Amino acid sequence: MSRKKTILIVDDEKNTRQGLRDSLEDSFDVYVAPDVDGALSVLNSESVDVLVTDLRLGGKDGMELIDRALEKKRPPACIMMTAYGSVDTAVEAMKRGAYDFVTKPVNLERLELLIKRAVRERATMEENEELRKKVENPRGLENLVGQAEPMVRVFDTIRQVAPSRATVLVEGESGTGKEVAAKAIHHLSNRAEQKFVAVHCAALSSQLLESELFGHEKGAFTGAFERRIGRFEQANGGTLFLDEIGEIDATTQVKILRFLGERTFERVGGNQTIQSDVRLIAATNKSLEKLVEEGKFREDLFFRLNVVRIVMPPLRQRADDIPLLVRSFLKESSEENGKPLREFSHEAMAKMISYSWPGNVRELRAAVEHGVVMATGQKITLGDLPSSLRGSHLASAPKNETGAPAESSTLNLDRNERSLILQALDETRGNRAEASRRLGISRRTLYRRLEELKIDQPFSTETL
Repeated sequence: MSRKKTILIVDDEKNTRQGLRDSLEDSFDVYVAPDVDGALSVLNSESVDVLVTDLRLGGKDGMELIDRALEKKRPPACIMMTAYGSVDTAVEAMKRGAYDFVTKPVNLERLELLIKRAVRERATMEENEELRKKVENPRGLENLVGQAEPMVRVFDTIRQVAPSRATVLVEGESGTGKEVAAKAIHHLSNRAEQKFVAVHCAALSSQLLESELFGHEKGAFTGAFERRIGRFEQANGGTLFLDEIGEIDATTQVKILRFLGERTFERVGGNQTIQSDVRLIAATNKSLEKLVEEGKFREDLFFRLNVVRIVMPPLRQRADDIPLLVRSFLKESSEENGKPLREFSHEAMAKMISYSWPGNVRELRAAVEHGVVMATGQKITLGDLPSSLRGSHLASAPKNETGAPAESSTLNLDRNERSLILQALDETRGNRAEASRRLGISRRTLYRRLEELKIDQPFSTETL
């Protein structure tokens, strides 16, 4: 069942607020507020679909409230209630973004019809926006890009877990995009309008990390000259991301475990118990199970963190995504550096595809930016890539009987065959007849080798 739509009614007359609430609460989840401050408190804590506000609200007016509401990342549809003589003001509110207005005394039937129409039109607009994003970034999610099967599974898990309150553990090698995945979960959750706070645990000493997370009182330790508010307090209502959580010490592990159980903590050097509504996402490039076995990580904390686990695949396991990522980073970097580059040469793209990328997506992004900066022509060539990449062995290079890499040759089909076939397909934009001609083999041989090497599609930047 879909959730009821949420309505916020703002009026300084109690009888009006209560009467509208009684009339609408069978069809909607209804909140009420007597003034602008109360309304903003609701808007900051709840996902409101429709705001119905009086024009006159004591010392402030409904126009100001509508302006503030429309600044939200997901603004509600705004309906103004006004006395008959203030219709001109209500029309002005519509010019500034309000959906419609009703005059007082309110016709309940008209108001309910307006609300339902606003909800329906708003839903249509959101569906169209979602469709636009899917067209622009097929099968992608937020700033995550990919079409390979391992990434599709990641996307599905993120979409499933985001609306929940569950703690998430994101695992993966350095550079695979663990923090990007955490941000995607936050942005798809009902906390999206609140803070996303990230802490990189490995960068801080034990004492500094405890203070960074939980804050401290003045005089708690040498150098604590004033009270500090920690990240658990700063992220109240939002999401706290703890990167490299496997690096935290035993004392901090205990405090995090307690928070996950009770949602409370004390600042360092303090005795006041503080509550915080924080959604916790943790990440690690180590095996927490192994750390548990070695006695370096609490088993009970591991179970608390590992409610839902997301494993970010290394780039070498999703090579099909490399051209897609290259295209995305190329567009981003060329705009940032003011260079209108649109493509890689075929030789440079072949190298990007065949490289093993030990630094994963982070290394790929840096290589693309390096190419953009160094390029002097209309496209990025092999000579524009980092020297470490140009001099690397191909990830798919064949090996001899001893397991050592065979002597490389980019002109011999029997060596580095996969890379040559991919390069030929890229140069011909997937035209297999032309690719076989360039390789000097028959189409039948090419089809057989495509099947044997499990090459499912050509890699062409023109088709991304």
